[in-house]
Amino acid sequence: MPKVKVSVIVPVYNTGKYVDECAPSLLEQSLPADEYEVIYVDDGSTDDTLARLKKISAMNPNVQVHTQPNSGWPGAPRNLGMRHARGEYIQFVDHDDKLGPEALERLYEHARRNDADVVLGKMSSTMVRPRRLFRHTVDVCTIENDELMQSMSPHKMFRRAFVEEHGLRFPEGPWILEDLAFVSAAYLKAERISILADYAVYYWMKRDDGGNNTQHRFNPRHGFWRNTRTVIRQIKDGTTPSDDIDALQNRLLHRLYNVEILGRTRAPEILREDPAEQRQRFEAAREVALEEFPAAVREGLPAVSRLRAEYLERGDFDGAVVFAERVSKVRARSEVGAVRWADGSLITDVTLDLVRGDGEPLVLVERDGKQWLDPELLDGVPGTEGAWEVRDPFRLAYAELVVKDRDREDWWYPEGDLDVRLRPLGEGRSQLVACGRLRLDPERLAGGRPLQRGVHDVWAYVQLLGVDRMVRVTGDGTTDSPVAGPALTGGRLALPYWTNKGQLALDVDQRQRRLGPDIAAAAVTNAERGRRSLPLPYVAATAAGAPVPVKVTVSTLTVKAELLPASDGATARLRLPAHLKLPSGRHAVALPEAPDPLGYAVVDDGTLLRLEGPAYAPGSGRRFLNSVADNRQVRALRQRLGR
Repeated sequence: MPKVKVSVIVPVYNTGKYVDECAPSLLEQSLPADEYEVIYVDDGSTDDTLARLKKISAMNPNVQVHTQPNSGWPGAPRNLGMRHARGEYIQFVDHDDKLGPEALERLYEHARRNDADVVLGKMSSTMVRPRRLFRHTVDVCTIENDELMQSMSPHKMFRRAFVEEHGLRFPEGPWILEDLAFVSAAYLKAERISILADYAVYYWMKRDDGGNNTQHRFNPRHGFWRNTRTVIRQIKDGTTPSDDIDALQNRLLHRLYNVEILGRTRAPEILREDPAEQRQRFEAAREVALEEFPAAVREGLPAVSRLRAEYLERGDFDGAVVFAERVSKVRARSEVGAVRWADGSLITDVTLDLVRGDGEPLVLVERDGKQWLDPELLDGVPGTEGAWEVRDPFRLAYAELVVKDRDREDWWYPEGDLDVRLRPLGEGRSQLVACGRLRLDPERLAGGRPLQRGVHDVWAYVQLLGVDRMVRVTGDGTTDSPVAGPALTGGRLALPYWTNKGQLALDVDQRQRRLGPDIAAAAVTNAERGRRSLPLPYVAATAAGAPVPVKVTVSTLTVKAELLPASDGATARLRLPAHLKLPSGRHAVALPEAPDPLGYAVVDDGTLLRLEGPAYAPGSGRRFLNSVADNRQVRALRQRLGR
């Protein structure tokens, strides 16, 4: 029998129909079925879940089903699954999520190639923002890469021998944060951690009944604060204490302080929950902050987060509420330059900043050689007297552009970085902004592969001064209108446009958008006698290079033509041979198997006089795109032109 490479462990409880929705993604993997196993562990379901599981198991030899009395949480079922696992690696999947079709094969190959103890696969989700951790594939790293703390869910691949060697197990029973306990322990023990970012491995799905495993993340009744302390101490025990704010221990603890502790002090929670209950949460968070976290963790926070921590640790709940209300009105804003095609990529310059609730820039004020947080933001906020020092404006500041596949919920990172800088505004005022260039290559953006057919929206994530926001990349163009000329990329139309919300989007292969006007104007240009090439104004070309050979049909004759960059350096032209073995007259020119012509050749006694565009067809006005959009010969047009 082939070796079992991967054991997929799925804890289930009263999952019902979602078991059937998840199962195909597990059972239709590209990895051969005899090289992996799926282990379902039913945690005492009271509905028809177990019957559904047994039906799946009966039809699939690589599926096991185990049962146990209800434990109330996923930890115990996962541990039972590990005891039955035979695979070299273990992959955890929740019962209502899905895997990409090649997930196990790609994760396993990446793990074996890098001899990894833990492999993090790129996650896509309908529920959370993208993580910059998955911007690039990483062969090997360790916990020194503190960005790992952005991904604390258990949906990863672990070497089974590594898990056994270190006795890694999930806490059992109703134990909230069981994933943080297991994953942080694994990170601390692992010598080789790999990240697979060029393929969407795991789809964290939002259920229509709201019953996801993680929906009740904060629940004091399940020992939230006790368990938070356990995870904190585990990290402290595995690292060296230091007063340096950038020391490893403090960087790792930052995630817990910022999410589990300061989450009780900011919107939406502090403004949404019942004030009496939220005040209790606030006080419990304060106790943990003061008793468990080194002072260096708080001192290493950016300005706005550090002020939240100040309110928390001095027990000023009312001040924290007022400050949270004020900061909740801060929003991110984008400025977009001219959008254009260049070298096969959609390009534009982008600037991001933060503005207050009144629409004015969130500024820093220089006074006495120091930077101070915007006094308008703090006006009327108790406990600040209108002043809060910004010790380091660039502390933990960054911004990034991301492109979302609207149909599949995949997030991809285009080329280029955004630089954070201070922009002078005069009179001692300045503003923190992020600037850079979007370079969106439709043929390489999806992990080095072409984007799939669909609409792809451009977003930005910005984190400045401790304020983080997702923002649509918008411009001043008319909404629901084209932005720049379309391009033919890999034989498909790529059409950038502004959505009805003003967001920059790219429609690949006419998912929602269609090309509007035909190329009649270009056809008029072609009427000039002696022109033996036809401009294709909607085909974006790369930099000038050698002509690219392409076969076309002229009437019934197949001839060798050439595609070459036009004089504008941005579009392409089709050039035919000067002599054709055809009778005098007008002959349709088309790509093989294309139903409609892209132009007409005017021939006189075997000599090509000129090429005319499709508008010259009697009563026509056809678009050339109908001829070329789906033709195999032009699928690699842009790359070949570049060569």
